Amino acid sequence: MTTTTTLRGSFGRSAGPAPGGADSALVAADGRHLAATWHEPPAGPARAVVVVSSAAGVPRGYYRAFAGWLAARGAAVLTYDYRGIGGSRRGALRDETATMADWAVLDMSAALAAAEARRGTLGLPLLLVGHSFGGGGIGLAAGVERADAILTVASQLGESRLFPGPYRWLAAGFLRGWVPAVVALAGHLPGPALGPGAMALPAGVARQWSRWSGTPGWAYGDPALQRHRSASAVAAPVHLWNVSDDLTYAPPRAVDALAAQFRNAPVQRHTATPADAGLRRLGHFGAFRREAGTRLWPRLLAPLEEASPRLARALSA
Repeated sequence: MTTTTTLRGSFGRSAGPAPGGADSALVAADGRHLAATWHEPPAGPARAVVVVSSAAGVPRGYYRAFAGWLAARGAAVLTYDYRGIGGSRRGALRDETATMADWAVLDMSAALAAAEARRGTLGLPLLLVGHSFGGGGIGLAAGVERADAILTVASQLGESRLFPGPYRWLAAGFLRGWVPAVVALAGHLPGPALGPGAMALPAGVARQWSRWSGTPGWAYGDPALQRHRSASAVAAPVHLWNVSDDLTYAPPRAVDALAAQFRNAPVQRHTATPADAGLRRLGHFGAFRREAGTRLWPRLLAPLEEASPRLARALSA
């Protein structure tokens, strides 16, 4: 059953950020090494394990404050960079062969394997957090069905037809016109082609992003990925949040389409507003900024804790 909830009012409990984490590395099934960081609880052993999967092209450092906040609540939190991004970039970007499918099938799977190992014989509860592509692609990763809960923020199926009104045509023109043209000229997708402050993307990632935008079902409709479709195996609570002022990247209908992939899970849909964070704007990226965290992060976690008492006990402040 899918429900829609807009949360307002009190913000629940919170905790201060933990110190910075320890750099580590993941090894994907194809042998590719990925830069990663474990953020540890400042006192005592971890009571839960959390994996944070990034938005497309966003380096793991962007989630440092959020990871620290979770670590202060007792979780060992893993952040990591997809191949070709941040600390996992090797050499010139035009020589990078990564695709979005690689990010989901290989890189996310490597992160989940590391989290599974960290759970150890104690079987610590496992929470998967995905931002944008990090939540959209997680249903293609091996081991996703072993999570105790999944939380996604501004994650969606990126089909342009799911976007409202003029945003549909803007998305179609950008993804199926502008992106392939720029990649053909530059050999990759430069950051400035995406907007101020954006990170460059490997050519294979950009081309697949473009192709999936016109594919019914997005990545889940790609015949090459049929055997990797694991979202329907998830039986744990899955909570998906859209952001009210994010119509350019993750409008509600596109988030609903992702929710439908978790057809055997108890799914709940929520909406976050800028007012929830005490800000004038959140947009696609604002939910993980430090200035939003004190008020917003407890709100994102609270309904999931209610749905998963085991997780709530592990992350008690």
